[in-house]
Amino acid sequence: MKWSGEAENAIRKVPFFVRKKVRARVEKEAAAEGRKGVTTTEVNATRARFLSGMDSEIKGFQVDNCFGQSGCPNKAVSVELLLPKIEQLLEKEDILGFLRQNVKGDLKFHHEFRISLAECPNACSQPQIKDIGIIGSAKPKIADEPCSLCEACIEACREDAIIVDKEKEAPAIDFGLCLGCGKCIESCPTGTICEGEKGFRVQLGGKLGRHPKLASELAGTFSEDEVLKIVKQCISFYKKNSKAGKRFADIYKGHKSPDFLKLN
Repeated sequence: MKWSGEAENAIRKVPFFVRKKVRARVEKEAAAEGRKGVTTTEVNATRARFLSGMDSEIKGFQVDNCFGQSGCPNKAVSVELLLPKIEQLLEKEDILGFLRQNVKGDLKFHHEFRISLAECPNACSQPQIKDIGIIGSAKPKIADEPCSLCEACIEACREDAIIVDKEKEAPAIDFGLCLGCGKCIESCPTGTICEGEKGFRVQLGGKLGRHPKLASELAGTFSEDEVLKIVKQCISFYKKNSKAGKRFADIYKGHKSPDFLKLN
């Protein structure tokens, strides 16, 4: 549906964390009225109805990924199978029921538990500012295949995490700098750099608002099953300790090995 320039400017004034929802609602309501385009009239009317009836829109949690069903063009690891499993887990945990029991008055979107999935370290879905952030990671490793010294891996790495040792005729990777984007693996023509550890990085306890904080990252790379286990244990910790709608970030004391996480 075509949006006027004024309508696009108006929708940008809607808080970013509900902008997608409001935009979808605007188009749905405009289509129901038989309109072929969106103007500021439709935006303002829908925005007013949406924000005044916010409580009815709350489902207790938000799960986002960068590019939705189209997938990430830079993906290191796909979240296609993981995302619906996380949504099912959150539905089963009935976070909405928990919030209605613990929050006085109407619920707002900032009460919802937020999880963000990114398929590459570019992290367009902003996992660093969510309760739980999940980032696809494909760590490289050095294989026995001879290196051609082409330095394609150096050109591909945006973190300057790779050098090519001309004397040893082999690349070397600084894993302290490597983010696991997998670009060096794709670029290597000889297979000298190949896929090593593959899975997900997990970050906990991020949020925006009056007292913003970035999430802290757990040490390691986790499998899909391990990520689901982490999410479940975080939800359990949240429901046990959150009172009156207090955010996960405010009750989570971030460090690399939270004592409530038991992965073994």
